[in-house]
Amino acid sequence: MTKTAIITDSSAPLSDEIKAKANVFVLDISVYINGETYVEGVNLTAEQFYLKMAETTELPKTSQPSVLALEELLTQLQKENYTHVMGIFLSSGISGFWQNIQYLTSEYEGMTIVFPDTKMTSSPLGHMVETAYNMTKTNASFDLIVSEINETIAKTSIFIIVNDLNHLVKGGRLSNGAAVIGNLLNIKPILWFDEVGKIVVYEKIRTSKKAFKRLYKILAETTKDGEYKLYVIHANVPEKARDVAKELSDIGFDVSIATFGSVIGTHLGEGALGFGISPKLNS
Repeated sequence: MTKTAIITDSSAPLSDEIKAKANVFVLDISVYINGETYVEGVNLTAEQFYLKMAETTELPKTSQPSVLALEELLTQLQKENYTHVMGIFLSSGISGFWQNIQYLTSEYEGMTIVFPDTKMTSSPLGHMVETAYNMTKTNASFDLIVSEINETIAKTSIFIIVNDLNHLVKGGRLSNGAAVIGNLLNIKPILWFDEVGKIVVYEKIRTSKKAFKRLYKILAETTKDGEYKLYVIHANVPEKARDVAKELSDIGFDVSIATFGSVIGTHLGEGALGFGISPKLNS
């Protein structure tokens, strides 16, 4: 009899209902601020993270999920007679975790283990976890679940508009010279997770108003071939997120609002807005 487990990490926002499911497991990602260690969702909320980040001169640091914790979990799943495991983790483009765990797929006799590279994080990652869980609930074959998740990955996108270019400099994602020129010219770059899951510049736009106008066109172009769920993901600017979500809802998008956690918030800084596009696939 098939018994399938879904494993993810704490960069994926999940509902309490999904997290409580017996076959869904979450690996913690630690964040270090002013010498203190926190785990998002355990002893640190998103709001507390941004408050603490504003109070420190040093950029917070995030760790990878623990490979040892994953090994121990897989050993436990093997004892509990799980036959299949789907690991849905944050992008290989922003963490070395995915590369570091590939050897585990062949280490556990009697279990089929698959770790696709999602090339994403945040709400689209949570959407993938929910999709995979819902398929296990309907007794879908593991091959079909893998196929569905791979198709979801191929059709998922995240675009981002940052509020402060200087924060990208601190995180090593933009040169100081580029930031100075960008600030002088009032450039608002549109970032995205590229084909290999790295955060890079998609387009450089003059002024925030023009950047949002261009982004709405990009969202329309990206979603024209099917039905999609759109996530407006904010870095501690909930009112702005609500305003943008309403604009997008008014023009026909199915929109939900989410918050960037510490993993991405560290790099983007407070005030960033992300737009996650996830396909609605039929199982």
